Formats: sequence, C-alpha cells, structure tokens
Amino acid sequence: MRLKPISFESQKNLIRDYRNRDQNALQFFSYDPFDEKVYEKRLKDLSSIDYQRKELSDVLKERNKKWGAPERTISNIERLKDEKSVVVVGGQQAGLLTGPLYSIHKMISIIKLAEEQEQALSVPVIPMFWIAGEDHDYEEINHVFLPRAERMKKFRTLQQQKKKSSVSHMTLDQELTHQWLDNLFKHMDETTYTKELYKNIKCIVDKSESFVDFFAQVTFYLFQHEGLVLLDSGDTKIRALENNYFQSLIHHQPEITKGVAEALHHTSQAGYSIGVDADKSDAHLFYHENGERILLTIDEDGHWVGKNNDCSFTKEEMLDIAYHSPHLLSNNVVTRPMMQELLLPVLAFIGGGGEVSYWSLLKSGFEALQLKVPPVLPRLSFTLVDSKREKNLRSLSLSVDQVVQKGVDVERIAWLKRQTNAPVEEVGDQVKLTIEKVHQPLREIAKEIGDDLGQLADKNLSYLIREVDYLEQRIEYSLKLKHHQILQLFDDLELVLHPEGGLQERIWNVVYWLNQYGDDWIHELIDKQMSWSKDHYAVYL
Repeated sequence: MRLKPISFESQKNLIRDYRNRDQNALQFFSYDPFDEKVYEKRLKDLSSIDYQRKELSDVLKERNKKWGAPERTISNIERLKDEKSVVVVGGQQAGLLTGPLYSIHKMISIIKLAEEQEQALSVPVIPMFWIAGEDHDYEEINHVFLPRAERMKKFRTLQQQKKKSSVSHMTLDQELTHQWLDNLFKHMDETTYTKELYKNIKCIVDKSESFVDFFAQVTFYLFQHEGLVLLDSGDTKIRALENNYFQSLIHHQPEITKGVAEALHHTSQAGYSIGVDADKSDAHLFYHENGERILLTIDEDGHWVGKNNDCSFTKEEMLDIAYHSPHLLSNNVVTRPMMQELLLPVLAFIGGGGEVSYWSLLKSGFEALQLKVPPVLPRLSFTLVDSKREKNLRSLSLSVDQVVQKGVDVERIAWLKRQTNAPVEEVGDQVKLTIEKVHQPLREIAKEIGDDLGQLADKNLSYLIREVDYLEQRIEYSLKLKHHQILQLFDDLELVLHPEGGLQERIWNVVYWLNQYGDDWIHELIDKQMSWSKDHYAVYL
C-alpha cells in the first residue's frame, strides 16, 4: 500500500480557509486544531470539569459487550474511569454494513488521532464512535451501492419503516435482511474472501435485534484490535445520564437559538454558505411520542410545541420531562454536539466537511453552557485505487488527482477526437458556415418575394444544418463503436474513482473492498503515516 496526497481545487471556502488556518474561518471555533500545542491546551481546559465517568463506563460496558466488543474495547471503557482520560469522538448514522465508505474513514481517523495523542500527552486517549441511533431518516441508511452494469446500483432492503421512529428502536427484520444480503452477494464476484465474509455477516444478522446492533457488530468485525468504543446516542440508559444536561439545554434554549441565527449571519458575511436553517422559534430538541420523533418549536406564548401542534408543553413541563423521562427527548444537529460535550471528556471531535461547517455555528451556544467548542478536526479522506485501475490510469495517461476531482469526461472526448486524422467537428463547422454563405442569396431572394417564402428559406437552412449535425453524430457514434473497449476503461475509472460525479467514499460501501481484498488494508491504512492538513489521499492497494 502507498499513499498519494491530493489537493482539492474546488473545495468549499470554509473548509479551505479552515485547513489553511485563516482567522476568517478560525474565529468561529474555540481552538485551532492544527496548532501543535492545541491538545495540551485542551487537556488543561478539561482538567477542571467533572464527568459521570463510572456511570458512563458501566452503561458503555454493558452495551458494547452485548455487541461482542473485543477485549481492548472493554479495557478502554474501563480506562474511561480514570480522571485523566479523554476521548476522540466522531459519529454517523447506523447505515447498513456501515453505510458509505466515509464512515470507515471516520473510524480510521478517530483511531489514528487517539493513538497519536495518547503517545504525545501520556494520558489515556480513547477512540469513540457515536452511533446516531436517535436519527429517524431511514431512507439514508436502508441501502448500499454496488457497481452493476457500468453504474452504481442501489441495493435497498425490503424492510419498511412504519413510523418515524429512531433507528435505535427499529427492530431489524432478520428474514428480510438475509434476503437483502443474499441478493447483494449474488451481484458480487466470487473471490477467496467471499464465502468467509458472507458467513460472518449472516451470523451478525442473526445476532442483531436492531439496525444499530447490526451496525455495531459489523464495526467490531472490522476493528477487532483497535479498542474502538461505540456509543448509541439513542440508548435509553445513556439518556438517563443526560437528564441534567437536557435541563441545561432547555434553560439556555434562547441563547442557543439566538447564537445559531447570529452565527449563520456572521458566517455569511465572512463569505461562507452553511446549509443549516435557523429560525427564532427553533427549540433544537425532539420529543418522542407513540414511537415517533416530533420536532419541537417555541410558540409566541413560550410553549414548546410539536411542528404540527401534535403536542404542547410549558417550559416547566419540559424541565420535568427532561429530569424524570429523558428517554422521551433527543437532540438535533445543533444540540447533539453540546450534549456530546456535556457527557464526554472530548479531546477532539472528528467530522466531515459538512459537520465542520455546521459546527462553525455553535460557539455561542457552547459558551451559553459555559463550554468551549472542542478542537474540530476534518477527518481523513481517501479514494481506494486497486491495481487494475492504477494500470488503466497509466495506459490512458490520466492523473489520479484529476479523475478523483473531475472525472474523465473531458479526457474521454479529447481521446476520441484524436482517433481520427480528420478533425470532424472543425470540418463540420466549416461545412455549416459554407452552406450558410452559399444559401444566403437564395434566402434574400425568397424574403423579397414574400415573408412566407422567407420563413421557408430559413427553415430550409435549418434543415441543411441539422443534416450536417446528424452526419457528425453518426461519425462520432461509429468512432465510439470502433473504440468501445478503450472507452469502457474511461467509464470504469469514472465509476470507481468519481462515481455519480463525486467522491468514491460518498457512494461505495466497504463490502465490495472486503470481498476483493479482505480487511488487512484497513489495518494497514491505520498504521500509515499521513498529515491531517491534507485534503485527500489516493490509496493504492
């Protein structure tokens, strides 16, 4: 395995400036994550804060053991009781087979930073992955994409979501999941890894009661030696530890809501566009009723109401719910980072580009709770390049940087044009200009005779031009047929390295790569030296 760093040309302004340590971006955060001394500063700031370490450790141990956690994970959970211990954390929804590759890349990032900082700081640094089990966007997690007939095909489970309930509370239909898995493997090549991989995933399905269980056990199957700790944000026992924290969020709702709205305005003035809506009525909490999650807002009377007026509470009633029934509440994208900060001794948060962007809106909310935004570090980003695609890149004289960022459309067209000595497009343009010049006297005579005849002459010219266009298209089509095999190489590179016009990690699932290469590449990637300041890496397997 070798790595090649790639610098993105068309990166969003905020992430670009953030990586470049531009104060225009850093002003929206409490720390500069690329400062050499940042984690020493953060560790000092955390030393004065008390956490429910024993209670949290007990809950995490019970849940992680249920998921079949390896010994090193259990040991790390025990180390959480140490007053000096801290965590590196990041999270994602509980996608099938861990969802898009960026979930795996995020886990790798969390593990790497935890290992680096434990060595640097000489304190226990625990890698933790926050499974967003409280989310209810089932359409985001109920499928994986795999290559099929020169395109990415969505393989969706047949299980339906009957209510808008949290993923943590959705029972996994094992029979339908087995059917989905069988269909998935029917569309994959048979390799030396296939039978073992299929058997192991089937066993995981049999032991999974929920989608979160399935996600967690697949994660531990892939990361057996790294000590990664998993936390389900929708776990009712975790919620029981959050009652005072929910009360604090309710008390400070006005400052949090105002802070987000103001930050959205200030980031816009700084030239950054953040894809988050903000309104003065936002409550930034959900209420759970009859198995469904209801977004709360604040009405003119100060009541906390469901978006469709399906529930209503006074502030006092909300505080009572928070204290006695915290399992009935959950966070949105604004309050989840704050809850994470209240619950965990966070040395650093690892996030994707979108997460870094919306964390830029949270500084005032954190400060209202007398907290600092932890160092927010963009996760490591990878494109996997196998030997076949590496060979094809060389044979077509293509740069991996360019294909990963922009695809192959321009190069494909340019290559096709070079395959004929006749410059078809230029000749076609010249023929059309000549026809127009030769045709001009006829059009003038026709217009002098009458408007109707003039219009007919214009249509006649359009017809002649269309015929030339048609001939150009047929020539191009014939060239494509003649060079079909080479053009397929272009298409294949696009499919693997720039699928659906974007990054591989946003579409492809890890199961394809496990089937082709096993899981050794994951552990090898964790051990590789790389820079946190780089935009992206091509990983040659």
